[in-house]
Amino acid sequence: MMRTSQLVTTRSPDAVATVASRDGLPTARPAARRGARWTAADIPPQDGRVAVVTGTGGLGYESALALARAGGDVIVAGRDPARGDAAVAAIRRAAPGAVVRFAAVDLASLASVRAFADRLHADRDRVDLLINNAGVMTPPERRVTADGFELQLGTNYLGHFALTAQLLPLLRRGRDPRVVTLSSIAARDGAIDFADLQAGQRYEPMPVYRQSKLACLMFALELARRSAAAGWGVASLAAHPGVSRTDLLTNGAGPTSAAGRVRALLPFLFQPAAQGALPTLYAATAPGAASGGYYGPHRLSETRGYPTAARIPRQAEDRAVARDLWSVSEALTGVAFP
Repeated sequence: MMRTSQLVTTRSPDAVATVASRDGLPTARPAARRGARWTAADIPPQDGRVAVVTGTGGLGYESALALARAGGDVIVAGRDPARGDAAVAAIRRAAPGAVVRFAAVDLASLASVRAFADRLHADRDRVDLLINNAGVMTPPERRVTADGFELQLGTNYLGHFALTAQLLPLLRRGRDPRVVTLSSIAARDGAIDFADLQAGQRYEPMPVYRQSKLACLMFALELARRSAAAGWGVASLAAHPGVSRTDLLTNGAGPTSAAGRVRALLPFLFQPAAQGALPTLYAATAPGAASGGYYGPHRLSETRGYPTAARIPRQAEDRAVARDLWSVSEALTGVAFP
């Protein structure tokens, strides 16, 4: 990690600069120069780096493809073996010689997360990159995970929280290890409702989704602070894809929902998944992406464009809530960070 007195500029749409934050962690802000455009072609060589990407389609697929093209040793992790095998086959066709494989994990099951982590510990001596990407969005009725958690909170957030904790020993042995957790512009209007965290009293699809994505962002920021304080040496960053054409809706709301109808009737509002994956890839690979940073598209209120420093919602910076959420999450998942 760089010294906080340094200023580093990178090729980003707003020439993202890295500066010191109030707590001593590096953070990022747009510099004055504009015009640069960071793309997948700017990914540094990833030869030999072990990357775990959750999610077999959409943003997960595009992230895995770009990392494999850059030479990474990529593990595509998802719950559907047929879709996972298809994703791996497509990556190999697009990038001949790619080192990529599928591994089964269902983030809606803590037992599955544990089994996946155990297999990875047995197979690998390190993990260099973890991209917490997979998720579900706005199922019309309340559904629960195998452990009884509300589905969106359980899959989008708690499953990834548990996965990160269980892979932390491998990450600490990684080379320039990073954890990138996917949030959403929906987090801007999110709130952590400790009184009804699992939406058992009242379920509304979009507010519950917003809460799950706010939790993801707060987790990424809190992990960065804890890693810096404890000397874990693991960078933690967050990213969001803006508004992108992915299969997230089909994992939850489906084409008959309001969001699904908007996608079907107004497709021009959604940028391609490969474009939406760029903030994730920037956070995962760019030398100027700093632990504690949050990245998203640069145009139209961060709905589309090229990677730049994203605006962190005020509620995501509430450290007392972040600490409480961390403690509740450890209790719910039965995992503990060292």
